[in-house]
Amino acid sequence: MATTTTDKVMETVIAGNYVEMEADGNRSNAKTKLSTLFWHGGSVYDAWFSCASNQVAQVLLTLPYSFSQLGMLSGVLFQIFYGLLGSWTAYLISALYIEYRTRKEREKTDFRNHVIQWFEVLDGLLGKHWRNMGLAFNCTFLLFGSVIQLIACASNIYYINDNLDKRTWTYIFGACCATTVFVPSFRNYRIWSFLGLLMTTYTAWYLTIASIIHGQVEGVKHSGPTKLVLYFTGATNILYTFGGHAVTVEIMHAMWKPQKFKAIYLVATVYVLTLTLPSAAAVYWAFGDMLLNHSNAFSLLPRTPLRDMAVILMLIHQFITFGFACTPLYFVWEKAIGMHECKSLCKRAAARLPVVIPIWFLAIIFPFFGPINSTVGSLLVSFTVYIIPALAHMFTFRSPASRENAVEQPPKFTGRWVGAYVINAFVVVWVLVVGFGFGGWASVTNFIHQIDSFGLFTKCYQCMPQTTALPPSSHNVTAAPPPLLHQHHVHHIGSH
Repeated sequence: MATTTTDKVMETVIAGNYVEMEADGNRSNAKTKLSTLFWHGGSVYDAWFSCASNQVAQVLLTLPYSFSQLGMLSGVLFQIFYGLLGSWTAYLISALYIEYRTRKEREKTDFRNHVIQWFEVLDGLLGKHWRNMGLAFNCTFLLFGSVIQLIACASNIYYINDNLDKRTWTYIFGACCATTVFVPSFRNYRIWSFLGLLMTTYTAWYLTIASIIHGQVEGVKHSGPTKLVLYFTGATNILYTFGGHAVTVEIMHAMWKPQKFKAIYLVATVYVLTLTLPSAAAVYWAFGDMLLNHSNAFSLLPRTPLRDMAVILMLIHQFITFGFACTPLYFVWEKAIGMHECKSLCKRAAARLPVVIPIWFLAIIFPFFGPINSTVGSLLVSFTVYIIPALAHMFTFRSPASRENAVEQPPKFTGRWVGAYVINAFVVVWVLVVGFGFGGWASVTNFIHQIDSFGLFTKCYQCMPQTTALPPSSHNVTAAPPPLLHQHHVHHIGSH
């Protein structure tokens, strides 16, 4: 009887392949193979590319800065630690998704024209209060995640072309990023995910090799960690780096067989660590404490065609990451106005446009990218992808019957259910105290300082004509001034 039940469950899950995608796959036989190659993705490899590409983007350039705040040893350990923590909570999200989808498909629910999202998983498993909490945190995180990408686009292009101020570049790139409304779902990011990962791979190894060839600067010092505010700000950036799994449910739903997702995020994290650890360590080794005043790793390396290529590639990747962060918001908006199941791509694209407007507006209000990045990491990422998934898993399977009938049993090497509950409790306590508590204190302190120093709606945040060469105590990718700028305001940051 038990075998029959298990077989039925697995049959249900496998039968739960995204029917709409399968239909599209069948129709693609009549189309060109080129369209299928670039546009229709739902394999395990597509999911891996999406996870790895989305996980490390502009933060790649800020990790050396975090190392200067944390010190080499703490920087390495925090990356490995938060990488494992992020992989675990991504696994929890995938297990809850499979549980929800299996239950719904037993009830003959049709997901043919419907993309399941995280807040719907929480609603189906735990009720409306959990749904509301998940919806609020997830949407706010993704909203500001999109804002961060838009500001980073403007900052990066200004870094190699200062003919226009950053606000004007924000207007331009806001219009460019609005074209993501035409991408139906995550399965259509196949070629972009692949290219995005190539771009970050090139940039990471450029930073590593260029730093080693450059060698250590004269009188280099590695004095970190020196101050608690800087230490926890650096730790928060790494927490943010490995908190990119807020779109896990949407990526799983884009798969032909979502039950195969389980280890994908862990494998993606391992690959990401091969990019982040060597690049951050090499740049910190070469420049040491100079990074405290240069939160953008590019700013300390000599301008060469190879460096300019890395800047341009990161600019393109930020456009792709904008789409990753904004697409779930498009889905939520479509569902709110009743357009989600509309089959007309143009109508859905037009309906999505209002989502871009507040992102555009917020990017103009808060142009100081670094402090927003840090604050989002401590106040939103901590709950969205660490605390809520861990608590949701504990509450969903709190009864013996629910654990016995669970579609996805915890791995044996983690100690099954007892081990899972111990790990979940640790995740909640650690992230609540260190990530949200200390990290929130450090990032909010710095955020307020930036507003006091530069004000809202600043036209060109930390641009060359200004004497405000104050680098933020967080993860600003492009806010750091070039080496030629005066640094006589740098000492202000030490007092916060």
